Formats: sequence, structure tokens, C-alpha cells
Amino acid sequence: MAGNGATTDPSPASALARAERFIWLTARVLEQRRFAHHFLGGSPDAVESALAAYLNEDGGYGHALEPDLRGPVSQPLHTGHALRVLDSIGRCGGMRVERMCRYLTDVSTKEGALPSVHPSQRGYPAAPFLPVVDDPPSELLATGPVVGLLHHNEVWHAWLFRATDFCWSAVDAIEKSHPYEIEAAVAFLDGVPDRPRAEAAADRLGRIAREQRLVALEPGRLGDQPVAPGYAPGEHHFAHDYARTPDSLARRWFTDEEMARSLEHLAGEQQQDGGWPITWREWAPGTALEARPIVTIEALRTLRAHGHPIG
Repeated sequence: MAGNGATTDPSPASALARAERFIWLTARVLEQRRFAHHFLGGSPDAVESALAAYLNEDGGYGHALEPDLRGPVSQPLHTGHALRVLDSIGRCGGMRVERMCRYLTDVSTKEGALPSVHPSQRGYPAAPFLPVVDDPPSELLATGPVVGLLHHNEVWHAWLFRATDFCWSAVDAIEKSHPYEIEAAVAFLDGVPDRPRAEAAADRLGRIAREQRLVALEPGRLGDQPVAPGYAPGEHHFAHDYARTPDSLARRWFTDEEMARSLEHLAGEQQQDGGWPITWREWAPGTALEARPIVTIEALRTLRAHGHPIG
């Protein structure tokens, strides 16, 4: 019998039951409440309350919400992470998002886009692959997912006009690319209102991803799959990384068989402790510990979205 709100699973070896134990053992309060909301019927209010601990007075989010940037200061990557959490619980609107847009306006570059790392990070620890510079460039990696989510939730703000123009220009300019850039472009295209243009752009990106071997289509033969320059050894991207839901434009890039292989590989990546691993470079012990529950929740959500059994 289970008590104190714990769950009883008739199949203790199920992927979900193993992940639940991993979450209670290792996760931050935010990820505990996200797991409870997505898989145990928990309240979205509890998720929003936990997320509020990372909110700063400027309307942005900090305090290592995105584990690879440490310290209290607001950053675009933290704020984008907060938007994804709010979107996942149906709370991406209202005054909270209006304040976030004001913060995004304040930290945007002269092109109206977002840098990956704002110079306010200087003096606090950050991953070596997220350098702090005084005049950071506009980045599709930071801007695309934010703009796509805001459009998806029908948020309108003056900042969005210039940021959307930047994203279109950046997507149209993609030729030689790498997986995270393609992911960011898809996140933008999945939410932007101009659907015919988005579909045409996504078709082109799908051809680029396949031709440049930016997706591992045969997970059983990863030794033959190149890793993008600057990525960690074994940091491969799969069909499910681009098409996290069946309605993503990137789903059209892959056959049913390719998608099934990708999902089987994702399911098989669950570790003995019940969590999923991070694939990018681990640069400090605490960052991997904080990131794995995030990755675990997203793996389960992706599998469930595609109808793959999780228990």
C-alpha cells in the first residue's frame, strides 16, 4: 500500500515507475512538481509556484534554472526554459509573460534578437561552450524557441515583430548547419503564424538535416555516424530530437520506420537508476545531476506524445 501521496504501480519495472523513483531521489523541486503534473495528475499551480523561485525582479529568470549557467542573474536561456515550462502546463500568457517580454526587449541585440548569454553572466560560472562576451551576437538558438512558443500561445508584443523578422532571416540563411541550430529553427517554425512559409522552410531544413547527416537514422550503427564539430563524443541527434511531437513539421522528414527506430532508441536509453543521461559535455558535477531529471521528463513526454508505451 502507498501512503503520503505516493503512487502504486502494478508494474514496478515500467519505465514510468523507474523514472518516478529517479525523480524523487534526485530532482529539484521544480522537476518533482513537473513530473507530478505530467504523469501523476498533479496541479499546474504547484509547477508555477516552484518556477517562481527562479524569477527575478526584471521579469527574467535566473538562479541556474538552465543548469549550465550558474548564478542569480537573469539570462535569455533561463527565460526560454521558463517559457517552455509554462507552455507545458498551459500557463504561457497573462501578465507573467508580458513581464518576460519586457525583459527580453531589454536584453535583445540591435537586431532585436536574443543572445545566448547576456554579459551580466560575467563573474558567475558558466559552461565553457557558453562563452560570455561584451557584445554578444544575435542567436537563433536562443531566439527561435522563444519566438515560436510565444506565437504558438498567441502572445503579441512589440518585441516579437523584430525578433520574428530576425528568425526568418536566420532560417532562410541556413546552409551548412549543426543539430542544435536545426532544432531551434524547427521550434520557431512550429509556432510561427505564416504556415505556408513555415512548411516550405521546414521542408528545406529537412533536406539539409538528412544530406548533411545531422540526424542519426540508424541508432544501431552510431559508430558510422559523424558528430558535429564542437560537440561532445557521442552527442548524436535523432529523429525524436527534431520531431518531439507528431504534429511538429519535422515529423514529415522521417518515415514511420525511421521514427519507430528513433523512439525505440530513446526508450532504451533509460539508465539503471531510472533516469535518462545527458549527451552534451559535462563540465561540473552538479550540472549533470540537475539536468538529468529535466532530460528524463522530456524523454517520457516525447515517448508518450508519439504513443510509445511508458507504463
